[in-house]
Formats: sequence, structure tokens, C-alpha cells
Amino acid sequence: MQELRSSPFFSEKEKAALEFAERITEFHLQVDDECFEEVRKHFRDTESVSLTSAIAIQNDHAKFNGALQVDVNAVCPLPLSRLDTDWR
Repeated sequence: MQELRSSPFFSEKEKAALEFAERITEFHLQVDDECFEEVRKHFRDTESVSLTSAIAIQNDHAKFNGALQVDVNAVCPLPLSRLDTDWR
């Protein structure tokens, strides 16, 4: 997460959303007051709800597909080999 905070490639709004997503996704992390306040600086209440919903749905899909051993390519329109991975 430290690399994300110092990255010049993301806006402050994007950094807040990414940290929020990581904290929701990683079991050992918590969405503490500081994290949520940072989200609230950049997103209206309705947007925060939508963001939380999108994160939760993606996490659900990942768990569902993993449990059934569904290859992500089954839902991805392009083979992973064709996707640009320079951003990683």
C-alpha cells in the first residue's frame, strides 16, 4: 500500500478508492475511521455506497469463481496474454 500512496500515476481520489478496496478485500485489514474519512472527502454518500457495492461484488465474483475453479478468461473478453501488463 505504501507504493500506492507515493505513486504519481493515481489521483488522490483514486488512491482513496484503491486503499478502501484493499481494506475491504484483505481480511487482516480494517476500514478504519481515517480510511473512511478519506473516501468521504472524494465521494458523495451515494457514490461511497456504489463504490462499496462494486468492491463487494468483485470480491464475491472472485470467491465464487475461485471455489468453482473458473478461469478468469471465461469472463474476460480478451485472453490475458493480450492484455498490457506494464501497469503492474
